[in-house]
Amino acid sequence: MNLRKYSAVCAIGLSIILFGCDGVPEASVVNCSGRGMEKSLTAFKNDEAARQAFLDKCNALAAEE
Repeated sequence: MNLRKYSAVCAIGLSIILFGCDGVPEASVVNCSGRGMEKSLTAFKNDEAARQAFLDKCNALAAEE
């Protein structure tokens, strides 16, 4: 019975953590290349200014390397 309580508490904790991760992605090496870029740009589908700012940051990261 203790295992069920422990599992329920872990499931609730993980759910809270994962719901907190749903935000605007930051420009990083992972988010600015390939599949990461696709997923990142879907977060900006209704905000063209933020989308362009994200792309500018990605271009700046690429220029640094």
